[in-house]
Amino acid sequence: MSTSEVFLIALAIILAVPWLVWRLLRTDDVAPLVVVQIVGGIVLGPGLLGALFPSYYAFVFAAPVVASLNGVAWWAVMLFVFAAGLELDLGDALAHRRETVITAACALLTPLLAGAGVAAVLLQGPGWIGPKGTYPQAVLGLGMACAVTALPILVLLMERLGIFRQPLGQRLLRYASLDDVAIWGVLALILLDWERIGRQGLFLVGFALAAWGLRKLMPRLGEGDRWQIALVWLAAVGFAADWSGLHFMVGAFLAGAVMDADWFEQGQRDAFRRIVLLALMPVFFLSTGLRTRWDVGGLAVFGAAGLFLVASVAGKLAGVSLAGRLLGWKKGEAGVIGWMLQTKALIMILFVNVLLDKGIITSDAFTAMLLMAVGSTMLTVPMVRPRLARLAQPQ
Repeated sequence: MSTSEVFLIALAIILAVPWLVWRLLRTDDVAPLVVVQIVGGIVLGPGLLGALFPSYYAFVFAAPVVASLNGVAWWAVMLFVFAAGLELDLGDALAHRRETVITAACALLTPLLAGAGVAAVLLQGPGWIGPKGTYPQAVLGLGMACAVTALPILVLLMERLGIFRQPLGQRLLRYASLDDVAIWGVLALILLDWERIGRQGLFLVGFALAAWGLRKLMPRLGEGDRWQIALVWLAAVGFAADWSGLHFMVGAFLAGAVMDADWFEQGQRDAFRRIVLLALMPVFFLSTGLRTRWDVGGLAVFGAAGLFLVASVAGKLAGVSLAGRLLGWKKGEAGVIGWMLQTKALIMILFVNVLLDKGIITSDAFTAMLLMAVGSTMLTVPMVRPRLARLAQPQ
């Protein structure tokens, strides 16, 4: 068969198999479609499908096909991260800055420290730090991965639970938005390359000037032109960030973060995000699954994932509980907020993808964090639903 034919076979598998599992098994209460797609990517990867059916795997996921899929995945993830940056409402966070800063800081720092503690011990052994990474980079990177909240998935789960437009949902958006800024800021710090610091400084200065010009231009355009300019802007900033030694995903987030969501009608923003999730992101999940490895042994990878999951959950709940005490929240709020902010899935996977791309962690560490992200996200709805019901009862 030609490469295009095999590519389309692979694409049909990527789109059909997770959807059928999600639809037939009705997993939505535990695992939304996006989580099933992530798990599907792992199952279709070399660690499982490749090990069980090596000849079939080699046929469907031959090098030219994987290269084509990777191109789609790169653009998909840039669009998705751009959309996440676009949804940030820093103005709302500033209007409630005391509550937002205290909660976001507690929700970020405690799981970061807990995750970094696990990483500091785990990384003493071989097989976890990448060829271009240092011990401090890997410890900080894996610790931050334990602190991540996936803002886009948080929105999906809040819609599922019926709290997205409620005051509690808006509070959650503020906390997660501020943590998103911190997460990508820390990633940029981890990726600082002193040999290319001149390029990175040039990128930041050029980006600031270009963003100022963009913000002057966009309000004068019609919405159709704004979308076109936004896509060109995204590609240009992604290229410049990657050229500077950062990563195109850092550029994609910055490209969206400096734009105002109000420039685009809300319905179109929602439709844009859903189309990217439906039509393009499954390819990214598959390409992510193709990177899973078990070179240090399956038990070691699963053990590491379990340790990071405990650190992530316990750290997040402890941090949010502390914020609740400091701010005088009513009984039960800290539990709901802590479990909702535990949602990781996409953003954490994007984060550790960058660490893997840059050689800071190995594929084994990446696989452990991927499993942790799936586990933490699957816990969210079952743990939140009964707590939300109790919170709604008269006190």
